[in-house]
Amino acid sequence: MTDVAYEHQNETPSEEEAPAAEESSPAPQISVAGLKGKITVADEVVEKVTALAAMQVPGVADLGGDLARAFESVRDRIGFGSKRANQGVRAEIQDGMVAIDITIVILYGHVVMEVAAEVQSSVATSVAQMLGMEVVEVNVTVDDVRLPGEGKADEAAA
Repeated sequence: MTDVAYEHQNETPSEEEAPAAEESSPAPQISVAGLKGKITVADEVVEKVTALAAMQVPGVADLGGDLARAFESVRDRIGFGSKRANQGVRAEIQDGMVAIDITIVILYGHVVMEVAAEVQSSVATSVAQMLGMEVVEVNVTVDDVRLPGEGKADEAAA
C-alpha cells in the first residue's frame, strides 16, 4: 500500500463576507479549516478501477495472461472463490503518480492496436478522474485473441 498525501486548505469567508443565513432554518456550520490528516490509496484500488475501465472498452474479452486465466478457471470450477477484479493488472503509486501494467485478451474481429490504444486512454482517464492521481504510463500487453465460440459460454457448459 502506498501513502499519498494531499493537502487541503479550505478558506472560509469572514462573517462580513458570508451571506446572511435564512432565519427559518439555520444550517449547522462545519469548519474544516486547518484540518490535518493523510489519505492513503492502496494499489489494489487503482488496479480495480483500471480493470473496470479496460473491460468497458469494446473488443476487450478478458484480463490477464494465459496462466492467470487458467488459474482462475480452475478456481471457478472447484468453487474456490470468485474471479479477482484486478486480474491481469499491476499498479504502482509513487509520489501521487501512477504507473499501470495491464494484460488483455482481444475479441476476434477487432483491430488490436485500436483496442489497446482505447484501453490506454480509458484507463488513464478513469484513474485520473476517480482517484485524482496523475497517470504517467499505461502499458498494455495483448496476450491472446478470443475466437468465436471460445469463452465463458464454453466454460459454463464444461
